[in-house]
Amino acid sequence: MGVLLILLVIILVIAFKSIKIVKQAEVYIIERLGKFYKVADAGLTIIIPFFDHVRSVVSLKQQTMDVPPQGVITKDNVTITIDTVVFYQITDPAKAVYEIQSLKKGIEYLAITTIRDIIGKMTLDETFSSRDDINNKLRIVLDEATDRWGCKIDRVEIKDITPPADIRDAMEKEMNAERNKRALILESEAQRQSAITIAEGKTSCYLRS
Repeated sequence: MGVLLILLVIILVIAFKSIKIVKQAEVYIIERLGKFYKVADAGLTIIIPFFDHVRSVVSLKQQTMDVPPQGVITKDNVTITIDTVVFYQITDPAKAVYEIQSLKKGIEYLAITTIRDIIGKMTLDETFSSRDDINNKLRIVLDEATDRWGCKIDRVEIKDITPPADIRDAMEKEMNAERNKRALILESEAQRQSAITIAEGKTSCYLRS
């Protein structure tokens, strides 16, 4: 009786190790005797205990990654801080596992070097006025570079561009000066129109009299 119970336990353990339930929007990378065997899609999959094992669980959902803020030097030698987020999706799970040690680190390093290259060819004013263009250039470069890792870059967004404090102060003063200038112009124009209206009124009264 004891032997049968032990055999039953062994069978249940083997069955438990053999049956894998893969969740929706995920795949399992299965290895057999240390070598890639197959990609198991969502649903029930059977593996051979002691021969097969799950190397990695890969999500097929769109994922986001915040690239750490980077200090970048513009063409006119201004150091600005760029804060970026990358939206990506794994299209080939096997490549994402076997072609690179860490996919996220690879994307991060590529994004950092690409940002520095793009911003280094632009002036400070151009970085503020060409954000959409920078996003698009980043996406194209990253998408081409990560294709061999089984990854597609869907979108890249620059969340923030932060110039040095002295540059921010100068920009704020310039904006205030421009606003004051526009206000003075509007006030001067209003006074001119008022003077014209008064003069026309006086002329009309003189003609009537």
